[in-house]
This record gives sequence, C-alpha cells and structure tokens, in this order.
Amino acid sequence: MNKDYYRRDTCRLCNRKNLEDVIELKPTPPGNNFLSKEQLLIPESFYPLVVRFCKSCFHVQLADVVDPKILYQDDYKYVSGTAPIFVEHFRQYARDVLAEYAVPDGALVADIGSNDGSCLRFFKEAGHKVLGVDPATEIAARATEQGIPTIATFFSEPLGRQLLKEHGPAYLITSHNACAHIDDLTGIMRGVQHWLADDGLFIFEVGYLLDVYRNTWFDTMYHEHLDYHSVKPLIPFFESLDMELLSVKRISPQGGSIRVCVQKKGGRRQADASVHQLVRLEEEMGLDKVETFRTFNEKINAVKQELSGMLRSLKMQGKSIAGYGAPTKSTTLLTYFGLGKDIIDYIVDDNPLKQGKYTPGFHIPIMVVEELYKRMPDYLVVLSWNFAEPIMAKHQEYKDRGGKFILPMPKACIVE
Repeated sequence: MNKDYYRRDTCRLCNRKNLEDVIELKPTPPGNNFLSKEQLLIPESFYPLVVRFCKSCFHVQLADVVDPKILYQDDYKYVSGTAPIFVEHFRQYARDVLAEYAVPDGALVADIGSNDGSCLRFFKEAGHKVLGVDPATEIAARATEQGIPTIATFFSEPLGRQLLKEHGPAYLITSHNACAHIDDLTGIMRGVQHWLADDGLFIFEVGYLLDVYRNTWFDTMYHEHLDYHSVKPLIPFFESLDMELLSVKRISPQGGSIRVCVQKKGGRRQADASVHQLVRLEEEMGLDKVETFRTFNEKINAVKQELSGMLRSLKMQGKSIAGYGAPTKSTTLLTYFGLGKDIIDYIVDDNPLKQGKYTPGFHIPIMVVEELYKRMPDYLVVLSWNFAEPIMAKHQEYKDRGGKFILPMPKACIVE
C-alpha cells in the first residue's frame, strides 16, 4: 500500500461496507498543489478519484483518502479572504445567525477549518470571543497575528475535550466547506458534541450533492472533497451521535450549498419543516438510488465532448485561449478533459499565493490578472465557474475589447 493514501472500505457516515463504485475519474495530483518553477522538475504523485455510493445510508463519497498533511499542512494555497464574494457571505452569515439564534453576548464562537479567520472576524466585531482551528500552519499563524486566535492543527475528539477544559463550552461552533474534507467525520462530530454548550448550536455549510448532480459539477470531486453531502444520510448519522438536525437551508456559495443547523438531542429548539422537505426533493431526484450515479458518468462525458470539442476547434482556427481562476476543482476538470498547455495558454488568478506558480499535472502558468489585458486572449474559460457572474461583471472591459467568455458547465457555451 502506498504510504500517502489508502482505500477506505467502510462508509464515512454509517460505517457499513455496503459500497459500490459509481464514478471513476482520471487520477490527478492534489488539486491545490500549485508548483513553483523549480518544482516542475520533480515528479508529481497522482492519486485515484473513485466515487462510491453507500447502499445502506445513501451517502456519496470518495474511495481513496490522501494523507491530509499532503493536502493541507505543507503548502496550502486557498485563502477565503481573497474572494470578496465569500467575505460578504461570511458577513451576512454572522448577521443572520446572531439575529436568528440570539447568541448570548460575549459567548465563545469557534470555527473548524477557520482558514484566515474571515468568518470569525465578524463574530469578534459583534463582541464575541472567537477561536479558530485550522491545520494550514502558515495561514493559521497569519490569522492569529491579525487578531483571530487560531490553533494550527486538525480538529479531533481529544482536541474538543481539551478545548472544553481550556476555554469552556462553545455556544456556537461553525464550519464552512470543511465537513466534506474529513475522513473521520464521526470522531470530529464527537469532538463537537463534547465542546458544544448544552444549549449551543453546531452550524456547518457544505456543497450540496443535489446541485452537483443536477448541474453536472463533477469537478467538485477532488481529493480534498471526501464527501458529497445530501440531507437524508445526515439524519441517522447525527442521531447516532445524540444530536439532531434542526434546519437545512439552501445557499448559493460554491454554486450550491446547504447550511445545516444541529443541536444536542433533546435541546430546547424545535426542528422546522426544511429537513424533510429536502429529503423528499432528494428522493424525487433519485439521490437514494445507485442507478442515478451510474448514469452520472454519461452526463460528465457529454460535457467533456462539448467543451473539449469547442476548445480544440477554436485552437485549430488559430484562436488564443486563457483561463480565469485556478480553483482546486480546475485540476479535476483540466485533467479529465485533457486540457493542457496545447489548449489553455495560461491562467490568471486573483490569489497572490497562486500567481507565478504552475497548475498541478499540466503545468499551465498562473499569472496576475493584469496579464489578461496585456495579452488579450480571444477566449477566456471561466474555470472559477461558481463566481462566473461577478468575474464577467468585473471584467466587462475584456469583453468590450472583443474578448469572449466561455462557461464550461453545466453546459459548455460561449457567452455572447
């Protein structure tokens, strides 16, 4: 067995072995492992991308688990604060939570996978004690320097017990797009359960499998994303941990996500109708049937044919093509569709940690956004498709000067 990854044979939610492979993408390097010029000479490690369906609880998940130290600790590049749309999302999130749930003044608010502290900053401004937990050491250190105390490690059940002793119970524990990244989800939730105040709330946001399926967003399937969450499997999962779902709200970040609110079983709040409304919708979409995901491959390949055919045709006509954004998911898309430097000349990105680097796998150079206007490619593929509207609005000048945007999904199209 390779030391830096292993194949899991039990479901992450129900722990049964009733799993079936339903989607197999091409092996890729870690999607966020952007390379310096010197690193281009070092062979990269590629890991399998096989998606499984649990026929017992209907949870969809990756089969292979890459050592999280490789994915997060060594040289992690994703920073929430570089995306203005996410910062605004966190601002509104804090407002909504504080207004809806009457978090006591000065109560401890914690965030698991807190990244640069963008979310906790708004709770601190509202007068709450805050504490972040994130394994990306450099980013955690920077957050602490900027006034958001952050523990640079992976959250776990022992850590939850330790933090309870050191800081007291957390009235609110949040997590944004981290619960899809965790192999031992049961252990993490036991830690949450211990640290959480008896009348406290755990509120987490994750990408929603229903939106992934409906829009063929297969590129959200990468090694960091071990789980593709729907509501139905979460109900028995939290019941097994003496916790219960109170509400589930569909939200827009990452193209389509859910905000799940959980309390300890028997807590003072009443669950609303949203939980079972979404379960019914999932059942209507067939998300509890293995056949649904067997046919998902066909949808993925249709998008592949559309986009690859379009871009190769444009290249044959002598057109120049660049990409906008180098999110982690772009590694899956570029690899599975076979879009290398022969098709995508370069990529521009707003994140300074990625500028001057090269993409995993195909080694496409990543440049500052200003290069877009110096070079003026004929076409610009929006690889950060979940931010397509604000990107196109921000770069109207590119369009005014004759450039054309291409959206890769859910259906490949040139924006006229």
